[in-house]
Amino acid sequence: MRILFLLIAGLSLSGCVAQLAADVVTAPIKVASKTVDVLTTSQDEADRNRGREMRKQEEREAKERKKEEKAARKAAREEQDDD
Repeated sequence: MRILFLLIAGLSLSGCVAQLAADVVTAPIKVASKTVDVLTTSQDEADRNRGREMRKQEEREAKERKKEEKAARKAAREEQDDD
């Protein structure tokens, strides 16, 4: 009975050891690929970031235009009031 138990335990542990060895061997590759992925920007990410920056720039320009138009209207009203 003990021999059967030891045989079964030995066979089941060999699978665990093999899996552990595979994980240890592939770990540096996984870490390196993850590092490269984090440090690089994909084309899709670059396009998305560029689009976001363009929208923000357009919003800033629109706010500036509105501010200038408001100042121009105010100056025109003040000029009319002076006449």
